[in-house]
Amino acid sequence: MIALHWLDGLDDDGVAEVRALASAATGADGSAPLSDEVLRALRGGARHLLARADGGELAGFAHLADGPAELVVAPAHRRAGLGTRMARALLDEAGEGLRIWAHGEHPGAVALAARLGLVQVRALWQMHLDMPEAPAGRAFPDGVRLRTFVVGVDEAEFLRVNNAAFAWHPEQGGWGVEQVREREAEPWFDPAGFLLAEGADGRLLGYHWTKVHPGGGPGEVYVLGVDPAAHGTGLGSALTAAGLRHLHDRGLREVILYVESDNEAAIRVYSTLGFTLRHVDALYATATGS
Repeated sequence: MIALHWLDGLDDDGVAEVRALASAATGADGSAPLSDEVLRALRGGARHLLARADGGELAGFAHLADGPAELVVAPAHRRAGLGTRMARALLDEAGEGLRIWAHGEHPGAVALAARLGLVQVRALWQMHLDMPEAPAGRAFPDGVRLRTFVVGVDEAEFLRVNNAAFAWHPEQGGWGVEQVREREAEPWFDPAGFLLAEGADGRLLGYHWTKVHPGGGPGEVYVLGVDPAAHGTGLGSALTAAGLRHLHDRGLREVILYVESDNEAAIRVYSTLGFTLRHVDALYATATGS
């Protein structure tokens, strides 16, 4: 018998258990079941649903906060109705406003969404690039220079450009300095891979924040933003290429990125650089809450 119970935060042992469960699911599915945001919020700031087998083994985990929920079932405990039980518990807790990610559009998650009457409301593409050779550089607009991010100096300008570039985005827009500080504290953070493009007057015009995943890769186009005032200048393409060359210099030969499926302009830029669709993360919601 597997018991479900809610917690408002996890201790160190609980965090380690969830991370191990997520790692096992990633190995089985080829895509991570939990986002970085959820893994950063394990100790508090959200409701956590834990499913434990009789011996205490963690069989499943779900995260519920202001944003979309996320759920993962251990590979050894699938196909026995546990995912459905946990999803129904999320519905009971969140009501008709429930939204939940199906990372990688795993067939089991898609079938579960259909059984519960959830509808897809958003799709996030993961695109992939094999990079055996360094990509060709692209020219920056006249007067633009490239430098690296300086912790304690550049946060405010980054936030100005980021929030202007992503004013439409449900997660990336509206950031405050606390979101930057959280990421600066991550083990993967490297200011040398956070590239800033400045105009002749020193004003920030765009940035390419790269990431190297633990264990030697892959590299990631973590966030790339251009001030709306600099749209149409070719700055986005030049920043993308510069970040890829940085990752190649670091020894990375595989790069991923995430982009909204309806962001046609960004997808065109990434496609011209050789990126192809790897998989899709789908967001589902109740029909009344969509």
